[in-house]
Amino acid sequence: MGLLDKLSGLLGLKKKEVHVLCLGLDNSGKTTIINKLKPSNAQSQDIVPTIGFSIEKFKSSSLSFTVFDMSGQGRYRNLWEHYYKEGQAIIFVIDSSDRLRMVVAKEELDTLLNHPDIKHRRIPILFFANKMDLRDAVTSVKVSQLLCLENIKDKPWHICASDAIKGEGLQEGVDWLQEKTIQ
Repeated sequence: MGLLDKLSGLLGLKKKEVHVLCLGLDNSGKTTIINKLKPSNAQSQDIVPTIGFSIEKFKSSSLSFTVFDMSGQGRYRNLWEHYYKEGQAIIFVIDSSDRLRMVVAKEELDTLLNHPDIKHRRIPILFFANKMDLRDAVTSVKVSQLLCLENIKDKPWHICASDAIKGEGLQEGVDWLQEKTIQ
């Protein structure tokens, strides 16, 4: 750490770093959302399914986010729990057009919320009801009902309707997450 880094840290000029876990079933749009949140010159043109996990960074006005983009494929979901302790916030992405797998998303969410490394922590959870542009998509209110989000009483949470490809709804979510992680 250089002298300028130390000085900016002491003066409160350095951005607080927040470790965020990005979770959700495969093909829900996690990687596309994270890609869209990066500066345009750092965005990937080709998005491929995440195998295992990847680490991405982006900044907001007052925070520096390190995002662990976790694969949502069934065989990799058991890896999520190894990162729960370090996570300071969670982004949970739901494909709002995939009604058949909404039950599986709820099961994974329940498993997450009941894990010992998450259960007793007041960790903020941002839900993106993604793919709202698709014809079969249900509203974010309906996604909230299907996932029983109203039962989450011990953690701050927020749900945003989103279209990751166009970037719609993403800034609202990041603004909420920023507000909750600064507190």
